[in-house]
Amino acid sequence: MTRVAGALITDLYELNMAASFLRRSMNELATFSLFVRHLPANRGFLVAAGVESALEGLEQYRFDDDDLEYLGELGFDDAALQAFARLRFTGEVWAVPEGRILLANEPLLEVTAPIAEAQLVETFLLNQMTFQTVLATKAARCRLAADGKMDLVEFGFRRTQGIEAGIAAARLSVMVGFAGTSNVKAARLYGLQPMGTMAHSYIEAFPSEREAFRAFAQDLPTLTTFLVDTYDTIVGVEHAIDVIHELRLEETAGVRLDSGDLDALACRTRQMLDDAGLPHVRIFVSGGLDEHDVARMVTAGVPADAAGIGTRLGVSADAPYLDTAYKLVAYDNHPVAKLSTGKATLPGAKQVFRSPGITDIIGIRTEGPPSGAAPLLERAMVDGRRLHRPESAVATLSRAKARFERDLVEIPPTALDLRHPEAPVPSISPSLRLLTDRVQEELWQREQGPR
Repeated sequence: MTRVAGALITDLYELNMAASFLRRSMNELATFSLFVRHLPANRGFLVAAGVESALEGLEQYRFDDDDLEYLGELGFDDAALQAFARLRFTGEVWAVPEGRILLANEPLLEVTAPIAEAQLVETFLLNQMTFQTVLATKAARCRLAADGKMDLVEFGFRRTQGIEAGIAAARLSVMVGFAGTSNVKAARLYGLQPMGTMAHSYIEAFPSEREAFRAFAQDLPTLTTFLVDTYDTIVGVEHAIDVIHELRLEETAGVRLDSGDLDALACRTRQMLDDAGLPHVRIFVSGGLDEHDVARMVTAGVPADAAGIGTRLGVSADAPYLDTAYKLVAYDNHPVAKLSTGKATLPGAKQVFRSPGITDIIGIRTEGPPSGAAPLLERAMVDGRRLHRPESAVATLSRAKARFERDLVEIPPTALDLRHPEAPVPSISPSLRLLTDRVQEELWQREQGPR
């Protein structure tokens, strides 16, 4: 998906710092690490997402004439404006591929570029990586709750916070195992299965519910799922049964329950359908559902074949943000760190080494992996250009989905608990621990004097 990636997608202080760096000819390479400090209390893992749009934005990064004119109005002088006009992103990026499982303090992405470039892209990268990782993780929890017992359809477009958010929610939900989406634009962009039923307004526009069902089935015989709760749900099921028999839709039709006690109504509906000789008619449930509702239905054996997951997924209602950070970890070939209480950082460019069971070690990028471990971050961009030109949107999504499926089976069961998960904690390699201790001591002595 093409995203707006202009250079003004930033915070003012990024521009202030970059102008100062450029004025002072501070062009040395800086490495920034983007990571999540702490997982939300109800999350046992994260699903990495947003890398594709982040890389696309970095390749497109530039100030256009209108941007420069506006910055001049803000007070940036001619020297700063001329420097901004020449600026492009020319750096290197290491990133966790989309779909991989991630833990707290592990870099999602690391950028190495001249410091002004690396600083200016902070806001854009945090925006893309944070939001999309939030959505992918929420959708993955819904997938876990379904446990293969029901299909899930992403239904949240009308209540996501913006068009881009709605398209991202559709793409990412399918990445982690949803069957499809109601979002037609996303379906076209990413080769997804568009799915939908009907609204209450359609039924209310006809003289009777039965006539509405008949008209819909006659006009759209291959897309017939009857919304049965406009008036009286049980009567609505009876009307649907009559029309299904009348139009011979026994093998293709479905009914949708969108309000009331969905558990009890699904059980009653299934019995009515079976008694009417309609065992193949599917039951679709929706209406403010999330992973906890889905898990409850699955555990109770509620006979729902599919569920629409909307608002609570599209805004990740229970955990709508992550404690992400983008911090300088090296400058001019020297590792640096932040010492702030509760926000200290690990110095230097890093790598995550993963062993089976999501047993992770955060280490120095240049050190060798422990026996049986494999690196998680991959080199994605050099000299401001992606190493691998993007495939089609469909192929890129397919690869991300395959990564998620491979990682999913490795997550410890305690991390999968939907209410009280125990997130795995990555360890720090001896080499990185020694580097951290040395840098912290050097910084303390430099700033505070001998201890």
